[in-house]
Amino acid sequence: MWDARKGKKLIKESWSVKLHEEILPNYDLIIVSVNTEQLPKAAQFLSTAAGNTPVLIFNNLWQDLKASIAPLSMNNVVFGFPGAGGGIANNRLRGGFLKMVFLEKPRAGTEPINQLVKECFESAHFNIRWVKDMQNWLWNHFAMNAAMETEVLQRGSFPALMNHSDSFSNVGLNMREMIPVLKARGAKLDAISHLLTKIPPVLLGTIFNKVIFAKGSIPRLFMEYNNSKAGFAVLEVVREAKKTGIPLPRLTMAIENTEYAKEI
Repeated sequence: MWDARKGKKLIKESWSVKLHEEILPNYDLIIVSVNTEQLPKAAQFLSTAAGNTPVLIFNNLWQDLKASIAPLSMNNVVFGFPGAGGGIANNRLRGGFLKMVFLEKPRAGTEPINQLVKECFESAHFNIRWVKDMQNWLWNHFAMNAAMETEVLQRGSFPALMNHSDSFSNVGLNMREMIPVLKARGAKLDAISHLLTKIPPVLLGTIFNKVIFAKGSIPRLFMEYNNSKAGFAVLEVVREAKKTGIPLPRLTMAIENTEYAKEI
């Protein structure tokens, strides 16, 4: 595990994992970070198991925030996103985390929870980057993830993505294709979305390969250790585009020979 809170430090430890089959409503804070498609069941479970314990949702989301956590109350939930990545293989967790975590600015009634989360992460030497519009931030991030997964479906895996010089040129083209879908949702493009869509694809590939995902960098290690199954993010965006009549030929082609094709 690479720890970037203070420089770049490799941590190697053996942890005994203790699984809890039930949750007692006496925790200070519950952090939820699951696959996007698993969140509805997690929210349903916590709606009765968590009691009044505040919940931090550390998740990639495409749906409306309130709908995505139903039947949990928005007054008891705050949304954020970690600067972290990696994967589990052969009972080994490999990955890392950056110094920064993203957290939505307080909504009316969530101020105490935001403060609790802030104190929790700052006490562990993380920095908080406050996000004014978390819904918009997550829409952009999810689209970026779908652009990446589209290329992963073509290459076969996240590590394979890193070994082709034109991968990120294609990611940029995938992102451009999704801009009408984001705009139809009322989303405003953030800095990363602008980067992916405004810079010429060839130059974009160079920037990602030589700078952002340079060999030996922690962001690159996030990708190389990521062995998760790609496709669900692509499916969600293609479904949304189909509802609004927006063509997505690149994304649709990538998903048509996968198990998700029948769910479009």
